[in-house]
Amino acid sequence: MFDFSTEVDRHGTWCTQWDYVADRFGSADLLPFTISDMDFATAPCILQALTQRLSHGVLGYSRWKNDDFLAAISHWFLTRHNTQIDPQSVVYGPSVIYMVSELIRQWSSTGDAVVIHTPAYDAFYNAIKGNQRTVHPVALEKRAHGWYCDMAKLEETLSRPESKILLLCSPQNPTGKVWTRDELETMASMCQRHGVKVISDEIHMDMVWDQQPHIPWNQVARGDWALLTSGSKSFNIPALTGAYGIVEDADSRNHYLAALKGRDGLSSPAVLALTAHIAAYQHGAPWLDALRDYLAANLHYVAHELNAAFPELNWQIPQSTYLAWIDLRPLNIDDHALQDVLIHQQKVAIMPGYTYGEEGRGFVRLNAGCPRAKLEKGVNGLINAIRSLR
Repeated sequence: MFDFSTEVDRHGTWCTQWDYVADRFGSADLLPFTISDMDFATAPCILQALTQRLSHGVLGYSRWKNDDFLAAISHWFLTRHNTQIDPQSVVYGPSVIYMVSELIRQWSSTGDAVVIHTPAYDAFYNAIKGNQRTVHPVALEKRAHGWYCDMAKLEETLSRPESKILLLCSPQNPTGKVWTRDELETMASMCQRHGVKVISDEIHMDMVWDQQPHIPWNQVARGDWALLTSGSKSFNIPALTGAYGIVEDADSRNHYLAALKGRDGLSSPAVLALTAHIAAYQHGAPWLDALRDYLAANLHYVAHELNAAFPELNWQIPQSTYLAWIDLRPLNIDDHALQDVLIHQQKVAIMPGYTYGEEGRGFVRLNAGCPRAKLEKGVNGLINAIRSLR
């Protein structure tokens, strides 16, 4: 019913991944597998809803706090994640990272610490340091059956007087770890015990492949918390902007909304973002299910090709996300030498693991959210680059 195999030329569309690849990699003629958007057209139901809205012809100021938007969010959480939410606890934001930054400012002071699991999404470091807070990292450990968090180490970090916030990535980017209910409940108890507030970024919540389901934070939450997310990753609509969150505490919610409107002047949303989210959450499930099947097959393709070329990797697909977090440490390949060959010989752009912190050294992050024909070129380029260095 849906076509994910036909390649769409994104050149000349002001596309960050394609048109501005030279900004990060120094060369413009690269095939990119970089930032986490996908090379697929979005769901037909969304495109139809956008076309219908544009045909109205008037694009004036809008309101996010309307029954259609809130009902669509409630419907999605109930039908996809078996979770009931209070529509009155929902807040809007232009992006998840904006909301993260505002809550960091609201819930901590200059010099305080924010705890994160590492390796971590690079924007987390920027949001913390850009707000004059300190990063307190807790490294995830790679084990035979997946990624492991040392809860004793986490509690020691949370217990420090300067630790005010746990910034959780659930599912975790870049490792793809899906947190179990036991892990989430343990973290919730620790944070409550030490007076640490929780910001849970759940933007990848719809992209879980493993049998372990995604558990929204509000199912285990205690104390002060916020769950932040968006349909932008699931439905490939980040260019429309727009995110939302669940903030249960009324005072925190009102302080956030006061900053959004009064200080930053951002309370009027992009109306097309509202239109897209409503269409996605009310009618986009069949498209998303088909997309998930395609992405899972792409990740299995990556695993098959890498393990056939280098059996010692024994690379397994992540529990979630369409981002292949590939551990190349068994091959003893120098990170910078690999990037040099990928860029200058193979002409592909793949994110080096050290982008996500020191714990990412020896890894690469390959975006598999693309037609198979493109993915084949990227995987072949990676294999050829590794072979040339061995």
